[in-house]
Amino acid sequence: MPLEPWFIASLASLGLVSGFLAGLLGIGGGMIMVPFLSALLAARAVEPGLALKMAIATAMSVIVFTSISSLRAHHKRGAVRWGVVRRLAPGIVLGAMAASLGVFALLKGPGLALIFAAFVFFSGTQMLLDRKPAASRQLPGTAGLLGAGGIIGFLSGLVGAGGGFVSVPFLIWCNVAVHNAVATSAALGFPIALANTVGYVLGGQGVPGLPPLSLGYVWLPALLVIACCSVLMAPLGARAAHALPVARLKRVLAVVLYGLGAHMLHKALA
Repeated sequence: MPLEPWFIASLASLGLVSGFLAGLLGIGGGMIMVPFLSALLAARAVEPGLALKMAIATAMSVIVFTSISSLRAHHKRGAVRWGVVRRLAPGIVLGAMAASLGVFALLKGPGLALIFAAFVFFSGTQMLLDRKPAASRQLPGTAGLLGAGGIIGFLSGLVGAGGGFVSVPFLIWCNVAVHNAVATSAALGFPIALANTVGYVLGGQGVPGLPPLSLGYVWLPALLVIACCSVLMAPLGARAAHALPVARLKRVLAVVLYGLGAHMLHKALA
């Protein structure tokens, strides 16, 4: 079945919005893409359960490209904490592979969705209230960051998000400046997305009902259109992030976190 012009336009719009958010907030945009991609795939006669899995995998594969574009923009401004990235990345890769290869079937678990929703609501409230973390709190050591990376990668693999919804609040809680937290989260999006995408491709081999031009759970036509548009918008989002004052950026982050929490709460109750 060929892609209709309205379908391509829908994918392109999704790419523009998710790319801008990736640069602005250090999130991969997966939680924005997944609901719309799932509906678009279902409209093409893909079984709803499979459509959701393909939406998650395809959204994560888009983040591979978006994160590179966003990262370059933040790196030019010297905002990325590369030492933190290097210590978080190994745990992120291990957690992501465990989720995408081994626990992907638990995605619909209402318990996980409720816990996730509660976490992001709490994080959003903390940012909205702008409570300062304890001045003495610092980033944990190598072992602590390895464990934190594992949690970030694992949760990202289950819900198809780039990890910013966990890593940004975590870094701010550890007294990392908000602009540095957003930039560092953008850098972390690449290993998160790459490890999860490999897992989705391998785990989706031989699954019945996949539409044409699928690579495992990844649907290549959507990947191509969305990635091209999101890569164009990510640098603009990064520029906007550095132009906004810290308090306003935190309010934007809080609104996004509330949206993520509401989405997961809806999935859990449904």
